[in-house]
Amino acid sequence: MMNIEQARFNMIEQQIRPTNVSNPDVLALLSVVKRENYFPAAQQSLAFSDTGLPLVAGVISLTPKLEARIVQEVAAKKTDTVLVIGADSGYLAAMLAHQARHVTVMEAIPEVKDLAQHNLSKNGLTNVDVKWGDALKNAAFASFDVIVVTGSLESVPESLQAQLNEGGRLFVIVGRAPVMTAQLITRESELFFNTQQLFETVVAPLSQVTPASQFVL
Repeated sequence: MMNIEQARFNMIEQQIRPTNVSNPDVLALLSVVKRENYFPAAQQSLAFSDTGLPLVAGVISLTPKLEARIVQEVAAKKTDTVLVIGADSGYLAAMLAHQARHVTVMEAIPEVKDLAQHNLSKNGLTNVDVKWGDALKNAAFASFDVIVVTGSLESVPESLQAQLNEGGRLFVIVGRAPVMTAQLITRESELFFNTQQLFETVVAPLSQVTPASQFVL
């Protein structure tokens, strides 16, 4: 029988701390929000491993260390409203929901939306709404303090930046495999955005994004 708490401790100490996640609140949150509850029983022993896991509809989950790093970088506060684009298992949204006032999740694949919604409700999260739709095409008139895009984009849409409140933070992974960079874009004022290059990584493209044509001569 696997010792869940030992596996969680190992995940935090061996994977997450070494990837520049040192914020004590984020590290504590990893023990509060039970990652294994966001995966089916057959995957629970793998929920703490340093790898993405297959969810539904061909979607692979983010790794624990990337989720923890995102939570640390966006630094959601109790007064913040958050938009997560790409539901994943619901685990990232759950961690952000513990920190923020409200989290809206937009997911373009119905099966993934249903999975995340099920996981969040069975874990008692009441300040999260999971909605079906393409957040890039149907940019709502709502604005947010934090926006997280869980899949990679080839470039950052201006419509996303426009949805940030002043002081708001957008986490996005930009580029094409094998070279992608995680960025934190902060809206310093109505017209000025500050872009910070955080680290290199590779994740699957956001589900609703069609890659640009590759012209071959």
